[in-house]
Amino acid sequence: MSSRSQAIADILTRAIIDHRLVPGCKLGERELAEIFGVSRIVVRQAVIRLADDGLAQIERNRGAFVAKPSMQEAMEIYDALTLVEQGVAAQLSERLGPGGWAELRQHVERQRQAVAAGNDALADVLGQEFHSVFVRLSRNKVMQDIHAQLVRRTTLLRSLITADFDYCNLLDDHSRVIDLLEKGRLKKAMELIDTHHRSVVRGYIMDRAVFPELSPREALSPYLAGDGDKTDAASDKAGAEQNGARIYAIPPANLRRTQAGDP
Repeated sequence: MSSRSQAIADILTRAIIDHRLVPGCKLGERELAEIFGVSRIVVRQAVIRLADDGLAQIERNRGAFVAKPSMQEAMEIYDALTLVEQGVAAQLSERLGPGGWAELRQHVERQRQAVAAGNDALADVLGQEFHSVFVRLSRNKVMQDIHAQLVRRTTLLRSLITADFDYCNLLDDHSRVIDLLEKGRLKKAMELIDTHHRSVVRGYIMDRAVFPELSPREALSPYLAGDGDKTDAASDKAGAEQNGARIYAIPPANLRRTQAGDP
């Protein structure tokens, strides 16, 4: 895949994460090619990447759409996350040193402070990040890649209504997993990881959209660094950086074709 296709795939992924491209939204090649100023071939490669990550569905004779996950798929995604994190737990229980345990506890403390302040949005972000930190400490690149792909698929679930999570209980789960692993109680830690993910799945209520449906041009405008969007992009980037998120803003020169028909 070309660098331009990868850049577009990153932007589309970001727009899905931010609930701007909602499940079922059509990803028309012609429209996206016009928005990004590239060929349809470049867009097609980007959409195929999204499909590989489970973020898009390509339907014969209909085109591509942002995927619409079912409850069954949600359960399967979290089952897979459970298996990966249980494998990581087995590694960490034997290999992690004092610095690693301290990093995990510091992350939990930040989450605890967010919960105490009533900042559910930040608590939610930190709660998700805990799992990524947990897997990163295994230093197993393959595990990290698999886990990251599964986490990207959970972003679609964030485009659906969620019941109010009990952030205190989820936070306690994180703290207890650390305690159990540090004490060598691997079996109990693995059971708790499974219970934790099942609690998260139960928080999702399907079939009721909560985010407004935007046209692709409206949805993608904050991520483009074109002349007409610089103000919005700068504003969105500042807000995202403040919350520890990434914004994929690409100068138009990096997207436009140098020659007609250039893929």
